[in-house]
Amino acid sequence: MSNMREREEAFERMFARDEELKFKAMARRNKLLGLWAAEKMGRQGEAADAYAREVVKADFVEAGDEDVFRKIRQDFDAAGIAETDDGIRAKMVQLLAEAINQVQDQ
Repeated sequence: MSNMREREEAFERMFARDEELKFKAMARRNKLLGLWAAEKMGRQGEAADAYAREVVKADFVEAGDEDVFRKIRQDFDAAGIAETDDGIRAKMVQLLAEAINQVQDQ
């Protein structure tokens, strides 16, 4: 009986760790995405960092990536940045892979 409990606890720890890594990777991806978008909009330094924080916060609006995508899309449209939806989504995928590598290397 104690073996089953130990297995269950180990699984719960592994699940919690995996969820934490996913959260960190998504937050890192959103920060990188925000910095990329800020650069395209001509923002530098503290303005770029502040925008990246806005993008990270945008991810808490709803589950999934659509809230982040919408923020970038709306901000690009308002700034007159010519970037396709597919281009933004491809950058999100690319930066997620980069973020996962960064989080795993910590």
